[in-house]
Amino acid sequence: MHELLARGPQSKADELRIERYEKVNALGIGAQGLGGLATVLDVKILDYPTHAAGKPVGMIPNCAATRHAHFTLDGHGVAKLDPPDLSRWPKVEWTPSPTAKRVDLDTLTRAEVATWKPGDTLLLNGRMLTGRDAAHKRIADMLEKGETLPVDFTNRVIYYVGPVDPVRDEVVGPAGPTTATRMDKFTRMMLEKTGLISMIGKSERGPVAIEAIKDNKSAYLMAVGGAAYLVSKAIKEAKVVGFEDLGMEAIYEFTVQDMPVTVAVDAKGSSVHNTGPQEWQAKIGKIPVVVA
Repeated sequence: MHELLARGPQSKADELRIERYEKVNALGIGAQGLGGLATVLDVKILDYPTHAAGKPVGMIPNCAATRHAHFTLDGHGVAKLDPPDLSRWPKVEWTPSPTAKRVDLDTLTRAEVATWKPGDTLLLNGRMLTGRDAAHKRIADMLEKGETLPVDFTNRVIYYVGPVDPVRDEVVGPAGPTTATRMDKFTRMMLEKTGLISMIGKSERGPVAIEAIKDNKSAYLMAVGGAAYLVSKAIKEAKVVGFEDLGMEAIYEFTVQDMPVTVAVDAKGSSVHNTGPQEWQAKIGKIPVVVA
């Protein structure tokens, strides 16, 4: 895209690519939806002659971390893929920000949760529980039947994750957050019937979940999406504590050290996925900002 912008458009497709690129970035959505200048890195357009009445359009969003593997199957056996030269990648090192707030999950209270503000960076330490779609569905069924849950969620934090099995000396395999909106329909039930006080996931929450979070003075924290291996490095212990038959969707208890998260929805129901893009739209100044 930078080459196209430098030389200028040479076709209608080029013009459309630049128009879409500039208008999407003017939305101020940014990385992880938290607001920023870069929402898309590139726009590709593939066109083909069709009947004017058809007007078929297909849109395929792609991850910024696009990965490609090229191989040929010639009928002589399994294709051989040479591993990449790791020296071509930068060395990634991470140290906690001095402005981040350390949180002790083992002593966390609703009063402390209420002090968090949208956009705050927290470093989580201590024990958290995990659970995804299957675990939430089973919890709902058990509560409806009056059955006792295998774990006590009182004043606990749940991480929406299905960790990969560990290999060699790993405590746990890649453990990146799953999309949180899939748990929206269970949020009120979890907050009001289990004693849960906070949740961790990926991306934004919908209106139903935000309303439940506000009503229960809870909070939603967002872990970094697309960095499952790096997230797992903060997990120092992992054990299954419920629903073992669900495999990776079982309830685990993780012990974490300085696991970085962002406060995405605070106890007042303010969502950084709403406020962040609005602030950046105003900074970019290319489209009108509508404040609800």
